[in-house]
Amino acid sequence: MIKDLAKQQVVKTHHALGTTITLQLFGTNQTWILDESIKLIDHYEDLLTVNRDESEVMDINHAAGLHPVQVSSATYGLVKLAVEKSLENFGFNALIGPVVKLWHIGFKGARVPSEAEIKAKMKLIDPRKVVLDDDNQAVFLQEKGMELDLGGIAKGWIADRIRDQWRSFGVRAGIINLGGNVLFVGTSPKRASGNWSLGVQDPIEARGKNITSVMVPECSAVTSGIYERYLLVNGKKYHHLIDPRTGYPVETKIAGVTTFTKNSVDAEIECKRLFFAGKPVENWLNADRIGAVFVYQNEEVVYEGFDRN
Repeated sequence: MIKDLAKQQVVKTHHALGTTITLQLFGTNQTWILDESIKLIDHYEDLLTVNRDESEVMDINHAAGLHPVQVSSATYGLVKLAVEKSLENFGFNALIGPVVKLWHIGFKGARVPSEAEIKAKMKLIDPRKVVLDDDNQAVFLQEKGMELDLGGIAKGWIADRIRDQWRSFGVRAGIINLGGNVLFVGTSPKRASGNWSLGVQDPIEARGKNITSVMVPECSAVTSGIYERYLLVNGKKYHHLIDPRTGYPVETKIAGVTTFTKNSVDAEIECKRLFFAGKPVENWLNADRIGAVFVYQNEEVVYEGFDRN
């Protein structure tokens, strides 16, 4: 049965969400399923992107300080989740955009802003200034200049919607890879255990070089790391992960954290939680949180939830 699944497979790549997307199905040659998935991705990108002038999220941003904006249930639900997690103040903040744009790390014009500039922009990232109207599915940013950016969780949420779609089509096994955000669907056709193998990036090597690998059941894997986008000024390295509590890149010994959770949107969120914590969090593991791999800047690897004996 497993070998039969592995024999038949279809793959499609697509550029969206600012990255290269790879969708792979096992045990079928039905390419139309992947075509439908690509349509779904493009639809959600049209709703959620902040990289174009028009989208539902940009409508909210354009109306900041002016009036609430009614949006679709999909956009509203994701905005509500993003705001709830931002209010927990563990490092994730869907309103961090104005501060991130000051630094612009990883892009042309990157610089170290002044403390005064940072303080001014910090006034625009308070999630308590987002008014959510459940009855009308409307969102209001109370201060002009505030910006919502769902980039920190949108890929995971979209991956979960593709998985839901695949399940409705009877897909038995597949891999959704949204530019490094990976979601395994079903059981692996390559191993009798049904587990999937995933490599964890080595932070000092080229992309694709792994420092370790783990075997996991059906789940999602997401990585947050400091090693790909940074700014070097007078010998000091500033990475791109800005701490919304300070306005500066988070001080950490971590090079990267990979989280493994049942749902991909949770992997996105929990990856930030563990990265900003800088170490395993007590009582973090549960039925939905399968494990995590911490890679430190000194190349030490710490496993949470995995038996490496």
